[in-house]
Amino acid sequence: MIIGIAGLSHLGIVTAAGLAEKGFHIIAWDPDPVKLGSLKLGQTDILEPQLIELLAKNITNISFVKNPSEMKAAELVYIATDTPTNDKGSPDLSLINTITNEVLKSLNNNGVLTILSQVPPGYTSNIQLPKERLFYQVETLIFGEAIKRFLAPERFIIGCDETKKEIHPILLKVLEKFQCPILTIGYSSAELAKISINSILASQVSTTNMISALCESIGANWQDIIPALQLDKRIGKNAYLNPGLGLSGGNLERDLNVLDNLTTKHQIENTQIQAWFKNSKFQKDWLYRKLKSLVLDNHQNPKIAVLGLAYKENTDSTKNSSAIHFLNQIRGHNIYIHDPIVKLSQSPWLRQVDNSDQAIENADVLILSTPWPEYQNLEMKKLYSLMKRPIIIDPLSFFTNQHPERHGFQWARLGVGNSIYL
Repeated sequence: MIIGIAGLSHLGIVTAAGLAEKGFHIIAWDPDPVKLGSLKLGQTDILEPQLIELLAKNITNISFVKNPSEMKAAELVYIATDTPTNDKGSPDLSLINTITNEVLKSLNNNGVLTILSQVPPGYTSNIQLPKERLFYQVETLIFGEAIKRFLAPERFIIGCDETKKEIHPILLKVLEKFQCPILTIGYSSAELAKISINSILASQVSTTNMISALCESIGANWQDIIPALQLDKRIGKNAYLNPGLGLSGGNLERDLNVLDNLTTKHQIENTQIQAWFKNSKFQKDWLYRKLKSLVLDNHQNPKIAVLGLAYKENTDSTKNSSAIHFLNQIRGHNIYIHDPIVKLSQSPWLRQVDNSDQAIENADVLILSTPWPEYQNLEMKKLYSLMKRPIIIDPLSFFTNQHPERHGFQWARLGVGNSIYL
């Protein structure tokens, strides 16, 4: 069976490699000729664990083509480009529109089209194609976990014609390869399902952030509370209960903006959405508040060591990165930064160094903003000897197993208070 993949950004190339691994022949196209040229050589600038290896393993099953008309041979075509955001955090559909229009020109008369790119409700149903050959599939892409999640999905949510809710046999043949539950719902319901998932996650994140902040103020420990919540079946062991530094990446913010616009348009009360954004802004300032109280208010011209620039580990994306936000807040201070992947332009006040030791040496404070696995190798005894002052700001409790407090460090974490104020 031949499958076309249109749009080869993060989502598209993961989909192409994953479906090739499942034994399908892939015809892959993107309007960017430079990207196509690199992919033909088995190269990509997308940082994703296992992706390069999976591409190399299945390269003979993937044909990268310059012309979308070559996808006419495909029985099924996925629109799989990432959905970027504009300067207001809302989805920019221009590239998806361009790619979709090109695919529709070349889709064979019996070809099935599936929109995998995230689009707002109403988008798929407006595509001019017989509904029995048109579907929307909820993507499950998470940077750093994309290959694992693609090859072993939890479920498929498929949007289809409201009247029949039947999956075309060609698409069903692909889905059944993965042996997971399949939910069929209407187009708009499926499009809204992804936004709903991210909105529920945002509400969990915001609640977690609020109560973890209270823990810091009253001397409680959010990490002690998490098991109590997980034992409640209404919440469960898989609930997202880790405090963070606000909405990061592009997906949550994008989907909340879509939801905000939709509820406003339909005159539905939506003040909780603005509350989530407000909570995110408060959390993004956590690093600065901690740095100010622990260091800036007490020491002149401190050396600040920052480890990590990406918004999360195992990706090179800095979209809504808490580290970048923080650096902009402390512009002008004496800052040394390290990230194993992300590179920034140097400046008189910001120096990016080649290894973490260079950043840490003689530092007044160490800030771990991105929990890259390689930072697990940092030993507390060595850190103590290298640093000028034993202060660690570790929002995600990355160093928990190394017990910095036992080595003489002042150790600040999200959701962990040191004294009680009642």
